This record gives sequence, structure tokens and C-alpha cells, in this order.
Amino acid sequence: MIVTELLIGKATESLAGLFIEKGWKGMAKIGKMVDLKTQQLFFEASRQYIKNYTDRHGILKVLGMREPVALESIYTTVQFLNNSDIRRFESIENLEKAYRENRSFQSQNSPRQDGLAVANEKQYLMVLGGPGVGKSTFLRKIALEALKGNKGEYKHECIPVFIEMKRINSKDITLEELLIHEFDICGFPDAESALNNLLESGQLLILFDGLDEVPSKIVSHAIEMVQNFGDKYHQNRFIISCRTAAYMNNFYRFTDVAMAEFDSIQIKQFIFNWFQSEEDKKLETGQKCWQILHEATNSGAKELANTPLLLTMLCLVYDHSQHFPNNRSALYKKALRVLLEEWAAEKRIMREEIYKGLRTELQEMLLSEIAYTGYEVDQLFFSEDEILEKIRYFLESNLNAPKHIDCSSILQAIAIQQGVLVERAEDVFSFCHLTLQEYLTAQYIIDNSLIAKMVNEHLLDRRWREVFLLIAGLMRGGSDELLLIMEKAAQNQLSNSIYARKIRPLMSWVNAATTGNASEFSSAAKRATALFLATARDSAFEIATLLSPSLTNVLEMSRISDLARAINPNFSRMAQYNRTPTRPATPTRAFTRAINKAIAQELEEFDLFPYINFTTLMESLETLKAKAPNVHESYKVHQGYNSRVSQTWLNALQLNPELTILSSEESNTLEDYLYINMLMVRCKQASMKISPNTWQEIEARMLLVANL
Repeated sequence: MIVTELLIGKATESLAGLFIEKGWKGMAKIGKMVDLKTQQLFFEASRQYIKNYTDRHGILKVLGMREPVALESIYTTVQFLNNSDIRRFESIENLEKAYRENRSFQSQNSPRQDGLAVANEKQYLMVLGGPGVGKSTFLRKIALEALKGNKGEYKHECIPVFIEMKRINSKDITLEELLIHEFDICGFPDAESALNNLLESGQLLILFDGLDEVPSKIVSHAIEMVQNFGDKYHQNRFIISCRTAAYMNNFYRFTDVAMAEFDSIQIKQFIFNWFQSEEDKKLETGQKCWQILHEATNSGAKELANTPLLLTMLCLVYDHSQHFPNNRSALYKKALRVLLEEWAAEKRIMREEIYKGLRTELQEMLLSEIAYTGYEVDQLFFSEDEILEKIRYFLESNLNAPKHIDCSSILQAIAIQQGVLVERAEDVFSFCHLTLQEYLTAQYIIDNSLIAKMVNEHLLDRRWREVFLLIAGLMRGGSDELLLIMEKAAQNQLSNSIYARKIRPLMSWVNAATTGNASEFSSAAKRATALFLATARDSAFEIATLLSPSLTNVLEMSRISDLARAINPNFSRMAQYNRTPTRPATPTRAFTRAINKAIAQELEEFDLFPYINFTTLMESLETLKAKAPNVHESYKVHQGYNSRVSQTWLNALQLNPELTILSSEESNTLEDYLYINMLMVRCKQASMKISPNTWQEIEARMLLVANL
């Protein structure tokens, strides 16, 4: 129950007291005395008012939830930004810079204020934010706190009245009528007279939810009506919510605040609140969901979690299957549909005329075209004129697209009602989440058969990594074509580059070192492991462990990459071991760990390298370990020791150290080659469908250089 029986009793007493004291003030002058019978009616009506409110506004049931949940059970503390903070950018260039630095439109240093504290402080408050950020939930929570009287966190003795602005669908409707109705249906005696007295004595907290949900043809009338109402009854307290894109700074009395995106603390609180049943607590479902959300493969999902609406969607997805889908495309498609149609439908928001001609599928096509043309040139922000031109071109070039709709109306509808495009500064727009721009870009590439073009132009651009994975997940006919084109590009990387001449002998060693055994691991996994031991490339580590997860522990534990970093003086991260002669202990500890006998034993058990004499290697490592220099020894002594350890491993691996010493250009060429192979494995895992024969052939050729 939202409010306990004890609190209901206290709230009823407080509410009835206000009605009797303030609502019926002066009634005696016209012969109406508040007798015991009337007082009882007030108490019964007050109890009904609280029950009506909690039944209507104290629960949440959204996005197909099987059962409603109490709002207060999942409510997460709201934080506000000053409205000026989200409109502080003067140019697209400044927006681009700020976003690329933080991957957020809200500065990490922006001051934040507790929502309840602000509501207590401000008599007139305008709460702004995009669709699904929790504006309505916040207003409903404030009313719940006010109903609790002195037991609640709202510090003013007021009767809350929650008005959904979408109910103002005609100029004939007045705010007074809407307020009277809220009390009349609960059985308050002479509700109209009582309400007038409450308004005149300043005893109401009036919450106008969803100014943007008023039909556009009467929105100016509604704004004027609310403004006049606030002026006339200025002793009361007011909170209005409105989507940022629809707000025109109309209310001079009001303090404008913007809902801040959820930060990590709020996301965690929401998830733990969501999974709070006894069974979930026992199984630690909230903790598991939180941990999985932070895995690198779920970075896009975590970006969506900044919005409470989409975080709710994520919790529902996790609740259903206890994991997030490997095919992230399906998750992002669901998120897009939530914004385009489900949220408005569940809130019963009247659709404007524009939607009668531009159905959801056409909207997705339009948005994907905007997303792709921007993403291809690394453009995240668009001027209003640019978007209008893209909309105009889309309508003109599509025979089945409606021609009668004004381009500005389309942009306004997408920005205000759906929030897929967001106005970040004056006349400057972006997608609400970069993840959705990436998803729509992938969809456009598939719809327009641009796979080969994308691979040719963007394969090595790390910014396109997520787009490649999303395309693999969207190709319902199979991703064989994508993977084969990528494989050919990987081979060309070492065949055509002038910096690959030294890499090819290294790859020849990799092949020779892993050939001739009957290991359980695939040839590609063994080659990736050998390359990791030789070069310390994290991408080689990733390929090996993606293909054979059982290799993860031994490779992570050994981190013989420390050897390679010491062997190769040109390796990019060598500097961390060569800071100053006064701190030589770090490399020694790393090498002591690397020569652990148990690690060599595990490598022997995996049977990855058929020609290595592990017995001799382990004996040599144990001898070296016993001779490890003291922490107080000179830097030169430590370097000499590290060289002996390195040489022991190189001798066992039969690897010429010259092969691992690469120039920066050669190193980059190898890194690009490994990146393509790693991305191929990731795309295979993200694929909706792939032929077993195609993948078997690709994996058999992986990390083999043609014409060795």
C-alpha cells in the first residue's frame, strides 16, 4: 500500500481539518454550520480523496508490465539542473566538443539540486525534461508527500491537486472545473464553495502535469489560462511539468529547472528498488542486473539507462530473461518503438494530425536517413535548417510518403512528442542517445544495401565498431556476406601494406608454433594465443578468449604480456616500467608473477604448443625465481634480471626477439589487422543468422597470412 493505515488516518485528519478550517471559513455567515454530521462527511470524503489519488497516481504500470507497482517502491531521488545549464552552448562546435569529452550533454561539474528540496523552496516551479525522464513521476511523488502531512517530506501544509493537462482538449474547459471535479467525486460537501475558499486562502498545491500534452490548436489558450490562474490565486503553490522542446519561457513567475539524467548512483538505486521482492533479494537479482549492465558489451544499454523510461524497459527485459540479449539490435529497436509510439499510447496522448500520414515505419526510415548521413561524416549535431532539408528531401524522394505535411510540423512532432531528436541548444538538434543514432545508421545501411561500401570506407574506424555489430544483428537473412567481405579486407591489410613485410614472418612463426597437435582449441584460438604471448596485444588476447573462453584465466593470470613489454623497447606502454631508476620494483614483481611455475604447467595442460619442452622451461623459471633481485637492488640489476627472464621464455617459444620489435607504423598495421579479426568474431557472436560452414571456413583461415 502506498500510504500505511496509520498515515492514511493522519493524512485524512489533516486534509479534513484544512477543509473544515479553510474551505468552510465564513460558511456560518450564510447559515451553514459545520456540525458533527458535516465533519464526518469531510473525514469520509478526505479518506476517499487519498484513496482515489493513490489508486490513480500512486502506482505505475507501463510498457506491458504484468502487474502494477507502487510508485514509492521504485521511486528514485530526482535531481535538477538549472534550465540554463542545458542551453549553455553557443554553437554546434561547442556542443560537439563537450559531448565527445564526456559522452554526455550534461557537464560532470554542473551543480545538481535535490528535487524535493527545490519543490519545498519554490512556490512556482516549472519542471522541464524530455519524454520519459520522470517528470510525471516526480509530480506524483510530491503530491504523495503532501498527503502525508507532517509525516511527509513536503514541508508545506497544502492539499495537493493533480491535473493532467491533456484533459484540456477544448477552450470550453476551465481549470476551476477540473479542480472542483477532483473534490466533488469524493463526496466533499459543497465542493465548489469550499474549493474557492481554499484557493483564496492559499491552501492548495496544484500540479499541472504535461503542458506539452495539450492539443497544439489550443495550447496558447491553455498557457494563458494557467498563467492567469496562477496570478489570480498567487497565495497557492504551483508545479508544472513540460517537455523541454515544447517550452517557450511563457511563465514569468516560475523558476525553470531541468530534470538531470540519471547518474550511476540513481541507476543503481532504481534497479535495486525494482528488484526488491523477497525472492529477488535472496537471488541478488538487482546486484546481478547492475553488474551485467556494466559489462563492456552492454555499454549501449547503459547509455539508455540514463532515462528512467528506458531504464524501466531494461529492467523488464532483464526480469523476463535474467540477462540482456546478445543481439543488441533487438533491444535498441524496442527502445526506439517505445519512444515512437508505445509511450504516447500508454499515456493516452492524443496524436496530432501529422501522424495520420506519417506512420511509424516511415518515421523510422526518415530518422535512419538523418542518422546515416550525419554519422557517415562524423556529425552528431544538426542545425534546424539541415534537418528540415533532410525531411523535405525524404518526402520528395519517396512516392508513398505524404506530401501535404509541413516539414516543420514533422520536426516539432518528433522533438516534442517522441523526443527521438532533442534540441540541445537554440536550433541545434541531436539524437536523444548516440546508441539510437548508431542503430538507425545500421538500419539504413541494410535497407540500402551498403554493406560493401561501409566495409571499404569505415572498417578501421573504431567509431563504427558498434554499427558493424548492430548490422550483424539486424541481418535476418544471414551475415555471411558481411563476414566474408571483412575477411578479405583483413587479408588485404597484410598483403598490400608496405609495413607488413616484418609482420608476415611473425605470423609464420605463429602458424608453426601452433601446428601439429590435437588440442581441443581451434587453430584460430591457438594462433591468437601465440600472438598474444609474442606481442602482448590486447586484441590478440580478446580474439583468443572470445574463440575459447576457457583460455581467459590462464592468459589473464600469466599476463606474459609483461614479458613482451620488456622485450620490445618500442612497445607503447614500455614507459610504465621505465619511469625512474628509483622505482624498479614494479617490473620485478611483474616478472616474478610471469615466471610462476604453475602458469607454465597450465599452458602445458592446454597443449597449445607441441614443440615446447615445458619440463625444461619450468625448471629454468624456478631457478630464475629463486634469484630474483631484492627491491633495493639497482635499476641496472633489475633490467638484467628481466632480460634473463625474457630470454628464457623466448628460447622456449623458439621466437626470434627481432620479430617482436616493430616500428610504430608496423605496430599500427598489426593492430589494425588484429582489430578486423576481433571485430569479425564479435560480429559472428552478434549475428542473427550465419551459415555454420561459412564460419568454419573463416575461422580456419583466421590469422593465417596468404602465401606464407
